[in-house]
Amino acid sequence: MILEVAILDLKAGVAEEFEAAFLVASNIITTMPGYISHELQRCLENRDRYILLVRWQKLEDHTVGFRQSPEYQQWRALLHHFYDPFPTVEHYEIV
Repeated sequence: MILEVAILDLKAGVAEEFEAAFLVASNIITTMPGYISHELQRCLENRDRYILLVRWQKLEDHTVGFRQSPEYQQWRALLHHFYDPFPTVEHYEIV
């Protein structure tokens, strides 16, 4: 299992709209091969910052299977316009 970690900094004042769009986008990611689970958490100190944690069976399930899929284009259309700057995404493994 790998953990995808994305720090999501939003444009000011769009948090409520982002959360609604994320609920729709969640239905996309949950259908992807290799998907295990995800969670979205909002920062207490900076209300325009979220962290997205997605568990995948293997790295390629995210980097190839999801990112190169038509479903990713839907995900992108729903969410990417909320970010400023564009998120950094890293992958982690249990040690």
